[in-house]
Amino acid sequence: MITERKSGVLLHVTSLPSYGGIGDMGPAAYEFVEFLASAKQRLWQVLPLNPTGYGNSPYAAISAFAGNPLLISLERLVRDGWLYQGEIEGLAGHGDPTDFDRAGREKQPLIERAAKRFLECDNTILQDKFARFCDAHAAWLTDYVRYVVLRRMHDYACWCDWAPEFAARDPKALAKFDDERCQELDIERAVQFLFTEQWCALKTFCTSRDIAVMGDMAIFVNYDSADVWTNKEVFRLDKEFKPTVVSGVPPDYFSVTGQRWGNPLYDWKLLEKTKFTWWVGRVRRQMELYDVLRLDHFRGFEAYWEIDAAAETAIDGKWVEAPGQKLFKQLKKELGELPFVAEDLGLITAQVDELREEFGMPGMRVLQFGFSDRGAHLHLPHRFVPNMVVYTGTHDNNTTLGWWYEQLNEADRANVVEYLGPLQHPNDVVWAMIRAAERSVAALCILPLQDLLHLGSDGRMNTPANPAGNWSWRYVPEALHPDLAQKLLAITEITDRDGYVEPEEVLVEPHVVEALESQAPVEQAVEEQHS
Repeated sequence: MITERKSGVLLHVTSLPSYGGIGDMGPAAYEFVEFLASAKQRLWQVLPLNPTGYGNSPYAAISAFAGNPLLISLERLVRDGWLYQGEIEGLAGHGDPTDFDRAGREKQPLIERAAKRFLECDNTILQDKFARFCDAHAAWLTDYVRYVVLRRMHDYACWCDWAPEFAARDPKALAKFDDERCQELDIERAVQFLFTEQWCALKTFCTSRDIAVMGDMAIFVNYDSADVWTNKEVFRLDKEFKPTVVSGVPPDYFSVTGQRWGNPLYDWKLLEKTKFTWWVGRVRRQMELYDVLRLDHFRGFEAYWEIDAAAETAIDGKWVEAPGQKLFKQLKKELGELPFVAEDLGLITAQVDELREEFGMPGMRVLQFGFSDRGAHLHLPHRFVPNMVVYTGTHDNNTTLGWWYEQLNEADRANVVEYLGPLQHPNDVVWAMIRAAERSVAALCILPLQDLLHLGSDGRMNTPANPAGNWSWRYVPEALHPDLAQKLLAITEITDRDGYVEPEEVLVEPHVVEALESQAPVEQAVEEQHS
């Protein structure tokens, strides 16, 4: 439960204007944190930091535990002595949209070179720290590095198409592989160590500026992932390791056939028998990386839409109850308090609300969703409660300016103006929405950086219905102007989201007050109080 009013900014790490063609954990990240601090923002929300597969979506990762190597800063590797300055010259610059393919071609070999040099160094303190990291994370790290090397060895084919002995995880084949490819495996371990070191340093810097970091965790995992390859028994697969049922959502206003996401579904009965060991390990890793964790598709923890794997659409799926209550009780038992935010958008039932409220999790509201009809009014501030997170829009929305000009009809625009008040210029809708979010009773207000920068649809991060051209937006280095920080600071302070603490009242004994009122010497009254 959120008990203190705060505000923050939503920006994925890849959107930073870092050197090397993709945002990373280098100087630009620290400059962004300083910008947040100067505007008294108390939270930085990022998308999942896991290594991505095809499509580069952070929600379609090849591991639910590992970090994305492309987020490692080359400049920090130079500073720490693992690369030479000349080795990183001539790479993609700071200002263009992210080119994931180019970043992979140019950055990945340099990161692996740095990891190899790290392994060869004779710094006992560092090597001991690395050994402790490997031991502490062996439950996922050992098989993740195998998966990465095997995937490369099989020309990035899905694990189900690897040589049968590797797809089936034959113990003898894996033992031989470990022996023959030990150097490559160690390099991938070192890459994960370098990622964790850089991220923890950045998170520590955020803490020093009184800024919490909110991470994001997808409920489902990719079929082509180290997680499914390693833990086949956790998922509902047939004897040939193919999913029998997959994830999605039912038909709704936006799609008459629903959405077939295609992720393998969990064998919740088996997970329950193991006291949710896999989930406990997954969440424990997330809480090492973040202060707060957003749970994507929260309603799937109460009930999920099950689709036959052979079906082409989601239309014939069915709701199946999930053991969310038992899972969260086990997580709380093993990990303590659960600093979760529930992404409770979409088809939400009373049972979903009850599950969220039982564990004190704040839900989400998105202002852009509030103006289409009366049923959408729960996304407007007059319907909010304090234990809630409000956004103007999320990474899946258009920017507010793009939404206003490209998605609203005249009736919807009239509703917006009726609610927010007259606009001197249509472009003023952006800050009118920001002010409405900040003024609301919702304890946490998070704004996409694109809205603060007043960007149109060219600043959109993701269009869910369009699988191409997403996740590539980056802001330009000069965008974080001090004037913008001052403007954000002003609305933050006036809406009591800056962490201001009222001075405590000093209680004075009645006879001291009487002395003051009669203009008697204060010293005499104080002496009487202590006599």
